[in-house]
Amino acid sequence: MLQSKQLDFTEGRIMKKMILFSWPIFLTNLLQSSYQLIDSIWVGNLLGPSALGAITISATVVFTILSFIIGLNGATLTVLSQRRGANDEEGLKNSLNAFVFVLGTLALLLGLIGFLFSGHILRFMGTPGDILPLAQSYLQINFIGILFLFGYNFIGTVLRALGDSKTPIRFIIIAVVLNTVLDPLFIHVFQWGIDGAAYATIISQGTAFLYGLLYSIYKAKVPFQIPRLPERRYFIVLFKLGLPAGLSMMTISAGILAIMTVVTGYGEEVVAGFGAAQRLDSLIMLPALTLGSAVNSMAGQNIGAQLWERVNDIAKQAIILISIVSITISTVIFLGAEQLIRLFVQDEGTVQFGAVYVKTIAFFYPFLGVNFVLNGIARAAGAMFPILILNIISFWILRYPLTAIFSKWLGESGIALGMGLSFVISSVVASVYYFRGNWRKISEDVGEKTGNKEKNKETDQ
Repeated sequence: MLQSKQLDFTEGRIMKKMILFSWPIFLTNLLQSSYQLIDSIWVGNLLGPSALGAITISATVVFTILSFIIGLNGATLTVLSQRRGANDEEGLKNSLNAFVFVLGTLALLLGLIGFLFSGHILRFMGTPGDILPLAQSYLQINFIGILFLFGYNFIGTVLRALGDSKTPIRFIIIAVVLNTVLDPLFIHVFQWGIDGAAYATIISQGTAFLYGLLYSIYKAKVPFQIPRLPERRYFIVLFKLGLPAGLSMMTISAGILAIMTVVTGYGEEVVAGFGAAQRLDSLIMLPALTLGSAVNSMAGQNIGAQLWERVNDIAKQAIILISIVSITISTVIFLGAEQLIRLFVQDEGTVQFGAVYVKTIAFFYPFLGVNFVLNGIARAAGAMFPILILNIISFWILRYPLTAIFSKWLGESGIALGMGLSFVISSVVASVYYFRGNWRKISEDVGEKTGNKEKNKETDQ
């Protein structure tokens, strides 16, 4: 096992280890976002607003189709980090096999389904007629390589669960560098258009996946093995945690899909402007995504070791850190909104909508950061079903209705205001659950179901 690069979060200074562990995750997420940014810049500038709108809608569909697997993948952090904290190597090995078997099978099935039904999905979303053929072609090619996208992200998740957040950076660097080179080559030189961007994506992700697989087996000594049918008890834990986690991600992505139906109602300019703005949104969200993932691993190890006071300290210090960082990034993006939107597209109507959207929503993101941190702590305890309920509230009771209502009141400018207000209310709901919920008791069942004998270093409660 990758001993030299693993961090033990059950002892030492929390903030120091949080920063040491988080910055590689942040860099990985930044590179992942730059991957999407590069795609959007090349497509928007070489092929125009229609093509940019097409990849925006297609990316939403891919995320929706993949969301169930992404949610199951998130359960990997909870189970493996708890087993790491409890020093249970056999449980770690068997749990890893269960995840590989189930998630790999589901990735292949959803890739096939997505390829066959791409056109139907896009028409259901109300995709404008001028964009539909471009979006369908781009989407189908992406589904061909969906296993690569899942694979290199899954390997990175496994390494982070074991305390190594640095190595996954290599995987995404490979993908980003290749994509940066292949995008203009395929789009412009070979004249493949939007299909060229899609082929660049799957080739880049496939290369990163193969490198990650070889590295984790031969260098990191992660106990991967030829997938086999898991024992019943591992299936129980995987689906008890993974099913609600997967449904939670589907709730999120379906909510995003619903919001896209609001956006597509305003035509091609708004769709393209929203697409450019979403790329900047992804930068603002990076601190929240990073700390949500980091505290999941950090709290998971401490929950496995029954260090509950330390879990509370992790939550407090993460909220302080997310507030400082996200406000700083929001300020920078707010001040340079119009210039940043022009990186993707030059059409004045598209730029105007994108800039107003970014300026409106920028300072709501610190509230979303609180949501990510507190839900990440609860997920580390195995509270997947309550997080599912919180996400249903967040997207279907708050975000989508508020976006639809405010857009009817204020037109296209109401989209950002409705979404931003939902961030504020969601953070309040997440805080109430964190302080009043019974998520701390759920972790006991995770250990029992996997048959592990917990090795407690300290019991604070």
